[in-house]
Amino acid sequence: MIKLVISVWVLVVSVFGDDIYATFTVQAKQSANLAFSSSGIISQVLVDVTSEVKKGDVIAILNNDDLKAKLEVSKTVLKYAKFDYDRQLKVKDMIDKSKFDKYAFKYESAIAQLKYQQSLLDKTILKAPFDGIIYEKMAEVGDVVSGQMIKTVFKIQSKNLRKLILGFDQKYWKSVKVGQVFEYGVDGDKKVYKGKISKIYPFASSANRKIKAEVEVDGFIVGLFGEGYIK
Repeated sequence: MIKLVISVWVLVVSVFGDDIYATFTVQAKQSANLAFSSSGIISQVLVDVTSEVKKGDVIAILNNDDLKAKLEVSKTVLKYAKFDYDRQLKVKDMIDKSKFDKYAFKYESAIAQLKYQQSLLDKTILKAPFDGIIYEKMAEVGDVVSGQMIKTVFKIQSKNLRKLILGFDQKYWKSVKVGQVFEYGVDGDKKVYKGKISKIYPFASSANRKIKAEVEVDGFIVGLFGEGYIK
């Protein structure tokens, strides 16, 4: 009887002995804190919590009427500087070089000034950096923001794409490889899931002596906790 028990135990160890226990939390594959890099008063907020956005969508705007006016002035200056430059270009070989250079300088300066004014205007328009969903909003119309004291006004994350951030004992640093299967369960869900390790962090934490790894998944709520085994 004793021999039978021992043989069964050896069988169990041989089957499961190579599995490596790991816990994890669910994080969005992409996430970002969004803020204006310019100062001003928020004049428009175009999204709310749960709003789905595409990369490049405008989500908020600062009061920028003065910058729009300056941009139009720069466009006019450039228009006439180009007229002058084109006229001088036609008679370039018949006029003094220094005189032509002045017109060229004026034209190139107008181009640079227009680009500068456009960049100032662009900083008053906040756009989504990638396709995702707004999950936190911390600003409303009328709020003042400062480029010198950057304040997060929105938080965005990928809508469905997620990653499991695994933590496993550092003693397995030679055993775990990219591509290995991770079999796991999520708190509150009886289903058993499988995924493959896509990334292993190149360091072990001195605080808990664990190494992190990632498994790409989708559909879970960010912040969920779970556990499983690296096969």
